[in-house]
Amino acid sequence: MAKDVFHAAVRKGLEKEGWVITEDPLEIEIGGVEMYIDLGAEKLLAAEKAGEKIAVEIKSFLGTSNIYMFHTAVGQFFNYRLALQEQEAERVLYLAVPVGTYRDFFYKQFIQLVIQRSELKLIVYDPVNEVIVEWKK
Repeated sequence: MAKDVFHAAVRKGLEKEGWVITEDPLEIEIGGVEMYIDLGAEKLLAAEKAGEKIAVEIKSFLGTSNIYMFHTAVGQFFNYRLALQEQEAERVLYLAVPVGTYRDFFYKQFIQLVIQRSELKLIVYDPVNEVIVEWKK
């Protein structure tokens, strides 16, 4: 299975924030279908608090059409979120997008409408500095 070109950058950015990568990739099998979400991670907030679990689908948006790649990413996100709700309901799914794409494309009014109505959770990352820039919950 091929990893996204910025996979390592997002992984390092999450690790810098204290996340422990528990699965790379996170495999889910449901209803006869196998799916692979790029990363599974956990963060222990404190000894007296329960651990927080996330799954991250990483996208580079390096192709010729951002809207086509957005359609694909949203479709994957919906499928993965449904599978997680059935098998790992405690795990929150995020779509990771590069900061340049977020600023140039994700701010467009229609894209914001899709994000809002679809309840997409985003991680905005800097692929050069390998850091997480922003969490959009």
